[in-house]
Amino acid sequence: MAVAPAQPRSVSVHTTRWIVLVVVLAALFMDLVDATIVNIVLPRMQSSLGAGYSAAQWVLAGYSLAFALVLVTGGRLGDILGRKRMFLAGTAVFTAASAVCGAAPTAEALIAGRLAQGVGAALMVPQVMSIIVVLFDHNRDRAKAFVLYGITLSLANVSGPVLGAVLTEADLFGLGWRSVFFVNLPLGAAAIALALWLMPESRAADALRPDPVGVVLIGLTAFAVMFPLIQGRERGWDAAAVALLGASVPLLIAFAAHQRRRDRRTGSALVPPSLFARRSFTAGTAVMLVLFSGLASLFLVLTYALQLGLGWSPMATAAAIAAWPVGITLMSGVAQRYATTRGRRVIGIGLAVMLAGALALITVLSAAGPHLAWWHVALPVLIAGVGMGMCVPILTGVVLADVPEDSAGAASGVANAVMQLGTAAGVAVVGTLFFWLAAGAPADPGDPARARAFSAAAATTLAYNAAAFLTALLLLPLLPRTARPDPVDPPAPHRTDGPLVRG
Repeated sequence: MAVAPAQPRSVSVHTTRWIVLVVVLAALFMDLVDATIVNIVLPRMQSSLGAGYSAAQWVLAGYSLAFALVLVTGGRLGDILGRKRMFLAGTAVFTAASAVCGAAPTAEALIAGRLAQGVGAALMVPQVMSIIVVLFDHNRDRAKAFVLYGITLSLANVSGPVLGAVLTEADLFGLGWRSVFFVNLPLGAAAIALALWLMPESRAADALRPDPVGVVLIGLTAFAVMFPLIQGRERGWDAAAVALLGASVPLLIAFAAHQRRRDRRTGSALVPPSLFARRSFTAGTAVMLVLFSGLASLFLVLTYALQLGLGWSPMATAAAIAAWPVGITLMSGVAQRYATTRGRRVIGIGLAVMLAGALALITVLSAAGPHLAWWHVALPVLIAGVGMGMCVPILTGVVLADVPEDSAGAASGVANAVMQLGTAAGVAVVGTLFFWLAAGAPADPGDPARARAFSAAAATTLAYNAAAFLTALLLLPLLPRTARPDPVDPPAPHRTDGPLVRG
């Protein structure tokens, strides 16, 4: 006797999909925050584990490198094997790896846990965008869901240092820095339980086949790009790092050629070439690349300048940076209201406000020097956060606006990989420039000349971030005016195990 596949329990058709959205966004926030949550607590980790500088760098870089290597493959596996299945697998791997990190007795064990966290995140994160595409087929609801996704993405990218400082200072159960990892255990377990109960399964309608050659080529390409960007400054941009970065170009060309051949022969490419024929996807990812190169690197500069140069505590630094997520939250309603009607215009206003915030930050760093106060930093950061709250939530919806459901996982993987690439490139450029400019600062932490030197280095370096926001603004006319799906390309049918939750 045949047994029917288990059905997700129904609370109500309309309500369930929004609960599922909350579940996947909470898991997304948890995964992305872990990319930066260790930044502020790293010195305590080093002291506790007796880790050297190189090991400490790999605690930071290991997560980002593993995440970037598996992202595109993880997204396409969702299309092939099922998005719910890959979401659950990724969340389970990430949660188990968090336990390994929290209990790590040595730096080597912590690095292994961070690598596993990155792999788990890469399997889970791309499913979130594709689950939204599948669950929400009405234009207004999908736009609202993508705005919430963008808000979560924005908050996650800036909340890591704040949460890391708060959790470490709170010293929950005497765990110290280990609490930044152990806090993931109940969150991950809850996400898995709710997803098992409520989330429907979905996969591409056509029986797509794995592309092992494509997986190897995209993995090698990602490694050739990301490893030098992450480790180049620490290695002094030696010949090996430069050669590896140069090798990424022929590897990318080989991957693109393989994808075209495979698409013609089997229709089952890892990254369907047809994605790049869509204006919203191609232009949107270009804007994302430039924009994200200016985001994480901005906080890198601020963190180092305030703590190493001006002697601020981690909590004081986190308190100033916390103005950014406040600004994002203030603008969330604006993004939701105008996403489907004035999307490109609101993105443009948001980018202009971000540019104004960056310029204001440059001004106060240049003028205040060693006399920099908390509010000098918080106000420009708040302005930039307001701009990001108007920009990123709508931009993420534009990128996937007219992507077919069969390719939602692949498109999500590419979009997330582009964000990672932009982040790594920005950090590499800004980090190298900042430390070069600050190299001549006095060694005495109490010397006002040291504070002036670090403030001046930060102000000069932040010109890159302002230029990134300006460039993204100039690229904006390439985007479609709104995030409406293309009416001539209706969503493709998809296979499901159980009913999709739809209103």
